[in-house]
Amino acid sequence: MRVIVTVVEKIVSEAHIDIPDGLNQSAIKQHIVTRYNTGEMLTDMNIFQVDFESISARIVPEHSSPKSA
Repeated sequence: MRVIVTVVEKIVSEAHIDIPDGLNQSAIKQHIVTRYNTGEMLTDMNIFQVDFESISARIVPEHSSPKSA
């Protein structure tokens, strides 16, 4: 029997970044989004928590090999 198992996890990552002084809330948000979108922040991300969300399994019927005549 073949089973496909799907596990869904919520991964919480944390990055400590420096943000220029004097930015308002909107500019801070844009700075963070820009760093994330350009990939600059991905290397800073450290996984510190993984929460199990769900697990499911689906049975896959195995195909028998064709019989020769």
